[in-house]
Amino acid sequence: MLRALFVSSRPLSWVNTAFPFAAAYFMTVREIDLVFVLGTIYFLIPYNLAMYGINDVFDYESDLRNPRKGGVEGALLDRGMHRPTLIAAAATNVPFLVYLVAVGNPLSWLVLAVSVFAVIAYSAPGLRFKERPFVDSVTSSTHFVSPAIYGLVLAGAVFTPQLWMVLAAFFLWGIASHAFGAVQDVIADREADISSIATVIGARATVRLAIVAYLLAGVLLLFTEWPGPLAAILALPYAAVCAPFWSITDAAAETANRGWKKFLGLNFVTGFFVTMLLIAYAFLTA
Repeated sequence: MLRALFVSSRPLSWVNTAFPFAAAYFMTVREIDLVFVLGTIYFLIPYNLAMYGINDVFDYESDLRNPRKGGVEGALLDRGMHRPTLIAAAATNVPFLVYLVAVGNPLSWLVLAVSVFAVIAYSAPGLRFKERPFVDSVTSSTHFVSPAIYGLVLAGAVFTPQLWMVLAAFFLWGIASHAFGAVQDVIADREADISSIATVIGARATVRLAIVAYLLAGVLLLFTEWPGPLAAILALPYAAVCAPFWSITDAAAETANRGWKKFLGLNFVTGFFVTMLLIAYAFLTA
């Protein structure tokens, strides 16, 4: 059971939600306190277990048709694990949420509520934002950007135009990443009668949209405070990973998985360079 929950939480993606919160909070308060530690732990594991666990439970029929499920790219949960997964998600999330609400303020409560709602709404029956084309990519991006916004609000950050540029670039990155990730599932999603941005506009158009979004994210970073403009370079490898699939057909959509695997590794390399830039910024603004 623990192994199934571990795989369902997508451990390769934990850092994608924990790092935005931790970086945003720490760069604002410039110290490690209990809020930083517990907030980072929450967005590292419980948040991801809820996000991906709920998805694995309610996407079971689609996942059965998806050859890439059953490993680090997503668990193929046995039906007997569905209820335990939902219970585990609730049990691990609630204590952290109670604490974060207790140490927060009304604005932070609102941001946290939006973040948690997006996690639930993406996959849960009756909402299923993942089946609403374009809304699916926006919601997915919210999963990763909202922890950063929450960290900033919780720490009392001042939202400057440059900071908004960073957040907008991050949001475009999230939209592009979800869109490109949806391409590889076009066939499985159509067989399961699941709509997505990729099933509606097609694999080729979705890849091209992702490339444009990545490049626009890089352009926005050029207008941020130094050394922020250097981060614009980091958008180029993502566009390069998508580029070979510029003219991909729907029939060959599953081949985009080769690019997606490179994307998963690229996130760690990019995270390293973003960390270096944040350290440089911390020294320059000390």
